[in-house]
Amino acid sequence: MGQSTAANDALAQAFVQFSLDCGVLKFGEFKTKAGRMSPYFFNAGLFDDGAKLGQLANFYAQRLLKSGIEFDMIFGPAYKGIPLGAAVSMELARLGKNVPFAYNRKEAKDHGEGGSLVGAPLKGRVLIVDDVMSAGTAARESIALIQAAGATPHAVAIALDRQEMATEKQADGSTKDVPYSAVQYVREQVGLQVCAIAELNDLLAYLTAHAGGDMGEHLTRTQAYRDRYGVT
Repeated sequence: MGQSTAANDALAQAFVQFSLDCGVLKFGEFKTKAGRMSPYFFNAGLFDDGAKLGQLANFYAQRLLKSGIEFDMIFGPAYKGIPLGAAVSMELARLGKNVPFAYNRKEAKDHGEGGSLVGAPLKGRVLIVDDVMSAGTAARESIALIQAAGATPHAVAIALDRQEMATEKQADGSTKDVPYSAVQYVREQVGLQVCAIAELNDLLAYLTAHAGGDMGEHLTRTQAYRDRYGVT
């Protein structure tokens, strides 16, 4: 399945259930950064205690080890990527793959060791760990930072691939849908491998398997959103 998940993949289905149980994945009406009204919302900030974060890290680690992606170190972009990258590096070490970890500050420090980078020196093939990829902006910033340090941005690991069209800002300040997702852009245009624990197709598979009651309505609305904004 490359660096994407297969719909109804057991690990992805377990992750969808876990995200629902934690209240991280919710259904309703939510406005996205792109201004779309989405029938679901994924807020990784609600993996908010030690047990949840530890289990999340295990999902990332399992997906990474299954993917076959080779990397020499982990980078966690500020802010959400910092605890995610740290937790994933700890879980990988527990599973026998111990690699260096670094993260960045949003603002460079002008005292002490200075600079915007903290942790291990950036070198070799770097894996970026983040929660989701909406526009790919954060990924591009991380890529530039890693390259400036003389290392190689190699892959990105995210929790959920929304599999929807990205947007581009126009000269007049408006935004326009483009026929590819942020993940596809990073994978095909930037040349990085992308590894997601789950994707929207996995959520649809979960809703299909649990289509009684409210889940049936969530399935209808989520499928309609996929039909309108989705990418293949």
